[in-house]
Amino acid sequence: MPRSKKTRKVGLIGVRKDPDRKPRVTVPQGKKKGKGKPSGTRNAVEQQKGRSGGKKAAQDPRHGSKRPIQLIKAEARKYASPAEELAALEADNKLAALLDKLDQDISISRAEQQYVDEKMERHRFLCDLMGISEDEDDDSNDPLDDLDAISMDDFKK
Repeated sequence: MPRSKKTRKVGLIGVRKDPDRKPRVTVPQGKKKGKGKPSGTRNAVEQQKGRSGGKKAAQDPRHGSKRPIQLIKAEARKYASPAEELAALEADNKLAALLDKLDQDISISRAEQQYVDEKMERHRFLCDLMGISEDEDDDSNDPLDDLDAISMDDFKK
């Protein structure tokens, strides 16, 4: 006995209600028309159709975003406020070590000098932004200094 393949299709169960109904026969209609452009036409030169000029003729046939992509990663903002950035600059150990070398007249490399220049320029900018001047000394604004300048002889008659 030949082996028959199992199937999940089930035959008719019961009797049809309309005995005059003819079974629907599907006839293959041939190859369906595909959607979209044929393959390999992305870079092909499009021929001018009936219209000439216009916006459609000048457009690039390729799809997608035309916005340029930035290849170099932009530096992200690290600090929420200028005060935090200023505090971080003043706590920078590398900068402090390089400034100590410069104070002791020890030569440093060009890259280190460039690092010091960048950080000091940023420090000046942040100080100006926050209204801090470098010329101010803490001792010069002491209000008690004026009391020592008063002589008791000025009050005697």
